[in-house]
Amino acid sequence: MKEKIKKNWQYIIMIILVVALIALGIIYINKTKEYQTASENNYNMAFYELIDYVQNVETYLAKALISTTPEHGAETLSHLWRESDLAQSYLSRLPIGSQELANTEKFLNQVSDYSFSLSRKNINNESLTDEDLNNLKELHGYSVELANTLNQLAVDMNDGRINWKDLASDKNTLFAKQVSNISQDSFGSLEENFHEYAGLIYDGAFSEHLTSIEKKGLTGEEINEEQAKNIAIEWVGKDRVEEISNNGVSQDADIQVFDFNIKIKDDENDIYNISITKKGGHVLYSNYNRTVETEVITVEQANKIGREFLSNHQYPNMVETYYLNQGGILTINYAYEQEGVIIYPDLVKVKIALDNGEVLGIEASGYINNHEVRSIHTNGTISKEDAKSVINKNLEITSERLAIIPTQWQTEVLCWEFKGKVEDREFLVYINAKTGKEEDILIIVDTPNGILTM
Repeated sequence: MKEKIKKNWQYIIMIILVVALIALGIIYINKTKEYQTASENNYNMAFYELIDYVQNVETYLAKALISTTPEHGAETLSHLWRESDLAQSYLSRLPIGSQELANTEKFLNQVSDYSFSLSRKNINNESLTDEDLNNLKELHGYSVELANTLNQLAVDMNDGRINWKDLASDKNTLFAKQVSNISQDSFGSLEENFHEYAGLIYDGAFSEHLTSIEKKGLTGEEINEEQAKNIAIEWVGKDRVEEISNNGVSQDADIQVFDFNIKIKDDENDIYNISITKKGGHVLYSNYNRTVETEVITVEQANKIGREFLSNHQYPNMVETYYLNQGGILTINYAYEQEGVIIYPDLVKVKIALDNGEVLGIEASGYINNHEVRSIHTNGTISKEDAKSVINKNLEITSERLAIIPTQWQTEVLCWEFKGKVEDREFLVYINAKTGKEEDILIIVDTPNGILTM
């Protein structure tokens, strides 16, 4: 009798455990569905906001083409600057890490900086030149294609031919493969046509000096796919690589690169993307998006890690300029320094995780496009004191040095760089070291997430 009771209790306990497991499974499935629904809602919101802002970009570009007064032109171009910045923001929220959208992001950045440059012309009561209007016309043509492509993608999503789960899947890293034939052809056309617009020149905060015909830092002999693959594996670390796949040869601006996706051991979610130049085997771009839960590395420590990393990878004499902290990942801009002169066109961006100091990415297009040992001629330059006499008397100067900056004519100019404050607001003022002309003024924005310029 006791044995029978004991067995009955065992059955009851087993039944309770089975019911509990089923209940937990149902709760887990429901929570997972809720999370997926929330994620998809966020992606949908970002996607349709992106469509709206790209449409606004197209509208303001069209208005800029028919504006006849500097006053109205300045207002239109200011709106264009804002809308293209917002479009970039929503584009970055989509779960797409493929190279197919790299030029779209660059295009929006270019519209932003170029419209800002032209708005300054209008504010100074200068009318746009024929070249300016031709550039805007070309940008408008691209924006029409981009808007049409995004609208077609929206149709594909609504019809169920494409979804965010597939786009975010490790097995489907190429964005163009996920869309219908119409969308795929559109993206192929956009990426091909983008190179016609990539020569547009604008004055920015030195964060991206556009490409020139001569790739001064692109040195060495051409390599093949296998050599590029070995360089990519060595860069990431052979012991970390579980699998590597080649996406073929693509164009970054007019630099040919081998694109690879690398699956990292013990990481089922994120893929390491890396682009190796066909000429010379340089790492033009690498990126690894992993989650950073805690921040224990300081900005100063991250700076040191970044400098050492660059020095160990044949980027000597690099000096940190500005940085941004996003989700525990610090992106630092480094510029080359020669003979005490900071050279902003030779720019390298480094991403560093603040939980353990791991370097998660590098973007070296500025350096590869522009780097060379300059002949810096200081003979005939105006003195530092003469340069100071040009700047606003209210600027309380905190630092001063020589710097080479890019210009809107795709050239470089030697300047005196003065950093200072006016009523607790920081500025960078650049005075041409040869002519004494005021070349540029940047505002330094010290945000909780980093130090930026605008």
